[in-house]
Amino acid sequence: MKQHSVREAWLQDAVRHLEPVFSKAGYAIPPVRVSCGFPASSSPRTTLGQCWPRERSGGGVNEIFISPKIDDPVQLLDTLVHELCHAVDDCFSGHGEDFKGIAQTVGLEGPARMAHATEALMVRLMMISQELGPYPHQAINFPPPRPSNSSSSKAKCGQCGYEVTLLKKWASYGAPICPKDNIRMLEAAPETIENTSDHDSDSVAKGGKSAPDQIRRAIS
Repeated sequence: MKQHSVREAWLQDAVRHLEPVFSKAGYAIPPVRVSCGFPASSSPRTTLGQCWPRERSGGGVNEIFISPKIDDPVQLLDTLVHELCHAVDDCFSGHGEDFKGIAQTVGLEGPARMAHATEALMVRLMMISQELGPYPHQAINFPPPRPSNSSSSKAKCGQCGYEVTLLKKWASYGAPICPKDNIRMLEAAPETIENTSDHDSDSVAKGGKSAPDQIRRAIS
């Protein structure tokens, strides 16, 4: 059993151990750098991994980040396989059909955004984790989310369905008048906006191809 003292050394060694899994499926893992770090454009509470396209890297390689929330080696390898599928595709299709094809062939299952190891692949990942030895990291535990001052409610017209968002600081004035039907709108139950960024990191079009004038971003 190996002993790694640095997280990135463990992660890069993990990529080497996963190469046979991809080559058996007919794919070659491109040059990648894997680090422990929070996603740049998704919620750190919910995103476990993120892959950046080569055009975004100064080194011209796919940059992968695995969340510090994970310290279980098998879960980490499962996440890494998902992100390596994005690297094989160079993030072109997001979670579209090309990604799905790679993921399923390699041994992932479930909805594309949450694709995870099948039972057979999970057994393989357990064996790899034993070869790699302990992951030199202890998970970061997040505190419970706090509502921000911009907690909001929604107001909806009972006649035409027109809907608007009411910020907390204006809610005391009551619901506005519907601009179409000129009647008082009905206030709905408030929504809590978590005090963290939760932007969709997948800026690739839903059809699987990025717009020609759009710079591709990281995929989680």
